[in-house]
Amino acid sequence: MHLAALIVAVLGCASIVVVGTRFLLTPQRATHDFGVAADDVRALTAIKGVRDITSGAVPLVVWAATGPAALGWALIAAALTPTADAVIVLTRGGKPSTAFGIHGLTAAVLIATGLVLALW
Repeated sequence: MHLAALIVAVLGCASIVVVGTRFLLTPQRATHDFGVAADDVRALTAIKGVRDITSGAVPLVVWAATGPAALGWALIAAALTPTADAVIVLTRGGKPSTAFGIHGLTAAVLIATGLVLALW
């Protein structure tokens, strides 16, 4: 039973990576298939809001369940989000000061903190 649950969990993680990749590669279609119009800004900001809450909650659960070293690795993995956010800001006409000062700094703090927790 444990192995089956682990397989389902890994398949679920891989599947959501595919879904996220689809949103990057075919945003109109992916948004439509998600169930909202691509130009519905409120729906898109609600989607982002829920994902930001999840991005904060998951590392806390990892920490509570397994300790600081696992939290560190989770934070390092989570740095993908603000790194990608910085790239999105830079490639979509946003301010470099926002890309680096908010998103880049967030990624750096996550990586630095994560390395301290994971390796020491």
